[in-house]
Amino acid sequence: MLHGMTARYAIASVAALLGEPTRAAMVLALLDGRALPAGELARIASLSAAATSLHLTKLTQGGLLAVQQVGRHRYYRLASREVGHALEALGVIATPAPPTRALSPDRAAVRAARTCYDHLAGELSVALAQTWERDQLLAERDHLTYDLTPHGVRWFEDVLALDVSALARGRRGLARRCLDWTERRPHLAGALGAAVLERFIEWRWLRRVAGTRAVSITARGQAGFARLQQSAGNVSAAAGARPR
Repeated sequence: MLHGMTARYAIASVAALLGEPTRAAMVLALLDGRALPAGELARIASLSAAATSLHLTKLTQGGLLAVQQVGRHRYYRLASREVGHALEALGVIATPAPPTRALSPDRAAVRAARTCYDHLAGELSVALAQTWERDQLLAERDHLTYDLTPHGVRWFEDVLALDVSALARGRRGLARRCLDWTERRPHLAGALGAAVLERFIEWRWLRRVAGTRAVSITARGQAGFARLQQSAGNVSAAAGARPR
């Protein structure tokens, strides 16, 4: 049970923690999976060191953040992947759809492609998930879970060079359906989703943008994603998308 919360009304206590705008700003800044020092979170929330410390203590005791001491500094991160999924789902409720006005360049970049804790989100990620469902690599088991088809296992292993068997043996779910807060459709999360993001960054198809959750698509990535989107139906043909 979360510190100071009753089992019956725990959800109300969590809502109260996130309902304070400066605390929400700090939690959302950690949604890309990074660990940040208290000083950086104070800057993001425009708070004094003392006020930041108070809010971080509440968020940590409430089970939303975890803290690690490194020398003289304390680094804060989201307490779990489940916190990240919950924040993404809340974004669906809180954000109007479609956008009622033109997006700023920064917000447009976040909508196009971003990190969602440890996996890829945004327009790019949703488009990839739709392609993989269309070509029967992924199949919806329920609203929270994807199943990999036998063809999908071969595709992710042959084209993206991922060890699907090893990922499936991990403690976390292999392929999770995570509702995208800007697109309102699912993208791929879970161990497979995290491995896919790592592979795209390793291949330099995506590049992290400092100070934001956005990731930019490189020229190399534009070409690679175009080949992946065209068709994942034929493993041997799609293998040409892998960098040489």
